[in-house]
Order: sequence, then structure tokens, then C-alpha cells
Amino acid sequence: MPKSHQKHAEWTPSRIIAWAIETGPRTAELAEVIMKERRHPEQGYRSCLGILRLGKTYGAARLEAACARALVARARSYGHVESILKAGLDRVPLPEISDAPPTPLPEAHENIRGPRYYS
Repeated sequence: MPKSHQKHAEWTPSRIIAWAIETGPRTAELAEVIMKERRHPEQGYRSCLGILRLGKTYGAARLEAACARALVARARSYGHVESILKAGLDRVPLPEISDAPPTPLPEAHENIRGPRYYS
């Protein structure tokens, strides 16, 4: 194996997730999702390591917030997390996501034609 590849052989998904946990739980969750979505976990290593490296530039708190936003937005790459940080979206509160069903439309209203109109 070439010397440039030998260090990569020492990496495992659990090792990368352990590094991500040092930043925070959302960062670790994003790293785990990235590796699970790839055909082979090794294909997600560079993306995960790039995301972890963003913590040196932006700080752990901002990276954790950006990873939380990326998880909500289903953004699964280094580029997505980087753009969240560059745009400052990590500082914008996440919208509340409600599990409640949407409010039903009113049953009777003068502007609602109903299904009988189209028959």
C-alpha cells in the first residue's frame, strides 16, 4: 500500500465519530449519517474530516450549530456545512418543527366549491 494510503487504513468510522463527539452530538450525528449514506463508509471520511477541520476556523460552537442545521436541511456534505458557516446561517435559530397535523381547512365557506362542483 502506498505511504499516502497507509494512514487512511488506520481510520475507522468509530474513530472519526469519536473525533466528532469532541465537537458535539450534532457533529457526530452528521458524521455518522454521512458515512452510512455512502456505499462504503471510507467514501465519507474526507467529507467528515473536512467538516471537523472547519471547527478550527469557525469554532466548535458554530460548527455544532451548522451541523444541526445541516441535519434538518438534509445537507450531507462538507460544502453544505461550509456554506452554512460562511453565510452565518448557524447563528439563525432553527424553525420549530411541529409533529402536529396541519390545521384543517374550514368545512363550509362561500369561496370553497367542493368536490361536487367538478362532477
